Amino acid sequence: MITKKIIGIILMGTTFFASNAQTNTENPLLKKWTGPYGGVPAFNLYKVSDFKPALQFAIQEKLDEVDAIANNSKAPTFDNTIAALERSGKTITRISTVYGIYRSNISSPEFNVVDTEMSPKFSEFSDKINQNKKLFERIEDLYNSKESKKLTSEQQRLIWLYYTDFVREGAKLNNADKEKVAKINKELATLFTRFNQNLLAEENNQYVALKTEADFDGLPAEEKNAAIAEAKERKLDVMGCVANTRSSIEPFLTFSTRRDLREKAFDIFVKRGDNGNENDTNSTLVEILKLRTEKAKILGFPSFAHWSLSNKMAKDPQKTLDLMMSVWKPAVEKVQQDVAEMQKIVDTEGGKFKIEPWDYRYYAEKVRKAKYDLDQNEVKPYLQLENLREGMFWVAGELFNLKFKQITDVPVYHPDVRVWEVSNKITGKVVGLWYFDPYARSGKRSGAWMNSYRDQQKLDGDILTIVSNNCNFIKGTANEPVLISWSDATTLFHEFGHALHGLCSNVTYPSLSGTSVARDYVEFPSQLLEHWLATPEVLNKFALHYKTNEPLPQALVDRIEKAADFGEGFATVETISSSLIDMKLHLATEAIDPHKFEKETLDALNMPSEIVMRHRIPQFGHIFSSDGYAAGYYSYLWADVINADAYEAFLEGKGPYDKEVAKRLYDNVFSTGNTIDQEKAYENFRGRAPKSDALMRARNFPITDKK
Repeated sequence: MITKKIIGIILMGTTFFASNAQTNTENPLLKKWTGPYGGVPAFNLYKVSDFKPALQFAIQEKLDEVDAIANNSKAPTFDNTIAALERSGKTITRISTVYGIYRSNISSPEFNVVDTEMSPKFSEFSDKINQNKKLFERIEDLYNSKESKKLTSEQQRLIWLYYTDFVREGAKLNNADKEKVAKINKELATLFTRFNQNLLAEENNQYVALKTEADFDGLPAEEKNAAIAEAKERKLDVMGCVANTRSSIEPFLTFSTRRDLREKAFDIFVKRGDNGNENDTNSTLVEILKLRTEKAKILGFPSFAHWSLSNKMAKDPQKTLDLMMSVWKPAVEKVQQDVAEMQKIVDTEGGKFKIEPWDYRYYAEKVRKAKYDLDQNEVKPYLQLENLREGMFWVAGELFNLKFKQITDVPVYHPDVRVWEVSNKITGKVVGLWYFDPYARSGKRSGAWMNSYRDQQKLDGDILTIVSNNCNFIKGTANEPVLISWSDATTLFHEFGHALHGLCSNVTYPSLSGTSVARDYVEFPSQLLEHWLATPEVLNKFALHYKTNEPLPQALVDRIEKAADFGEGFATVETISSSLIDMKLHLATEAIDPHKFEKETLDALNMPSEIVMRHRIPQFGHIFSSDGYAAGYYSYLWADVINADAYEAFLEGKGPYDKEVAKRLYDNVFSTGNTIDQEKAYENFRGRAPKSDALMRARNFPITDKK
C-alpha cells in the first residue's frame, strides 16, 4: 500500500494548547530541513505542540503564494503559473510530511486532539486553492493555448494534470455549488479522522489473553515469544497475549491448536469497529458514503465510483466489475476444492464440525503439509527479516544498479527506525534515502506501507528523494533474529517495490514524480517486485537458517515452487470480495445499512462461508480513513493483471535478471513517474497492452476470458 502524497492538498490535522506554542522563529517545524543529503527531517526537535502554529503559518504562506500567482498581471505562461505552483508551498509540504509520519507511526492521545481539530482546516485550505477562480482561468488558458503545444511533453503533461485535477474538484462549478462541495469536504475530513482514530483504538485496546501453557499449544517458538513479549509490553498479568493486528492474529490462526482461542482471535479481528461501543465506525462510514454521493452528484457524476474512476486507468466502474467477476468464479471453485480437502482432515481426525473461518488457515496448513510436504514452520527459520532486507537490496542492485549503505547521522522519530543512503553503484551518484520502520507498536497503525518524505525533482537543482517502508512485524525476544512468514516476506518485497518506484524516479517536476501515478497503476511496480523473492538467486543467498546459516535446501525450494499457487483461491476470494463490496458501496446512491449490505452482496456473490472479506466494511481503512482507495480497492487486481503480464516479459527473455528487460522496465515504468500516460508507458515497455491471461496462469486458474 502507498499512502497519499501530500503537496498542500491533504486531509490530516493538528491541535494543541496555544499557551504551549513556540513563536514562528523558534518553531522547528517551520525551519528548512538541514544537514546532509539536501536536508533531512529534524525528528529530534519536533513536538506535537509545534504542529498547530506551524501548520497555520504554512497554510497561510501557501495561500499567499497561490494568490500572487493567480493575480499576476502578466499573461499566463508555463513558468509564471504552472512552474510557480510547483515551487510554492514548500513549507506546508515539509510539515505535512512530518505530520503524516506522526499520524501513522507514533500517534498518541495528545496528537489525536490535534488531528481532530485540524482535519477540517486542511479541507478548507484545499478548497480555497481548487476553487480559486483566477488561478483556474490561468491554468485553463494554458491548457487551451496553442503555444503550450510547443512545450516539452513533460510540461504539457503537467498542464493537463493541473487542469483535469482542478476540473475534477469542481473548478467549473458555480459559486453556490462550490460552497456545497467545500462544506462536504470539510465534513468528510472530520469523519475520516474519526474513523481512523476509532479503528486504531480498537486495535490498540483489544487482545486475546493466553493464561496457561496450554493456551500456547501449536505456536512456533517465535510466535510464543512474541506473545509473551506483547503481554510484558502491555504490563498484563497473563503469560502472553495476541494483539488485535493482522501480523499477530494471522499466525495465531495458522498454528494454534486451540480452536476455542482461534475463534476468539478471529472474532476480535473481524469485529474491529463493529462492537457497538464508543469506537464503533458504522454510523461514521454511512455518513461518509452519503456525503460522497452528494459530492459526486454536484460534480456531475452518477455516483462516487464514477467520480473516483475519472482519473484512473479503468475509467468506467463496469470495467472493474467485469474484471473482478472474470476472476471471481474460478477463485471460488478453487476455494471449494481446498475446503473439501480440509474437511476430509477434520473428519479423519474425528472432528464433528464444519470448517469455519477461524479454521481455514489452520487446516489449509495441514493440507499444505499433506499435499506438498511443505510446512511453513520448516521454511520460517530461513526467513530472517534482516537477511531478506539484504536480499531486497541485492535485487535492486541487479535490476536497477542501486546500492544501499546504512547511515546513522540523521535523526529518526523512533529508535526502531534505521536509514540507508541509496546510490547508483556504477556512477556512485547518491539518489536518495530509505527509512525502514519494521516493527509493530502502540500508536502505529496496522498493515504495511510506503511513504514519500520528499519527491525527486530537477526543477531547481537535483533534489534527492526520501522514502520509507513501514511494517508491523513482531519483535519477539531480544537478541534473537526476527523470523517472518512467507506471506510477510512477500509483503516486505511488495512495499519495497513502492520504495524503488520513488527512488528510481527521474523527472523534472515534483507533481509528476515517483509514485504520483493513477491509483490502479501504482500497485503494479510493487506487485511486480514480489516475484523476485522466490527466485533461486535470492533464496540461495539470503534465505539462510538462523542457527546454521545454511541456505534453503534445494529439495525445500522445489517444494516451495510446487506449492507456489497453493492458497491463491483463498487470497483471491478474500481480496476480491472486499474490492467488489467497495465498488458496489460507491455505486450505490441511497443510504445503506452496513450489515445488511455486506450480507446481501456477499450472498449474491456466493461467498464461501469459510472465508470473510480481507477488510469487512466497519474496518475498511483503505476506503474510509481517506478517499485514497475509495472505489479503488480493485486496483490491486487491476495492477496484478499488468504485473503478471510484465513478469512474463522477463520469462520470455533470459529470466528474472535479464538486464535488457530490466532496463526497459526502468526506462518506461520505474523512472517516468506521471510524465506519460500509464497505458502508453506500459506499451512502451511491453510492446503491447497487457493480457489478462497471464494473471490466470500465474494463479493456476482456468482461462475463461481471453483479451
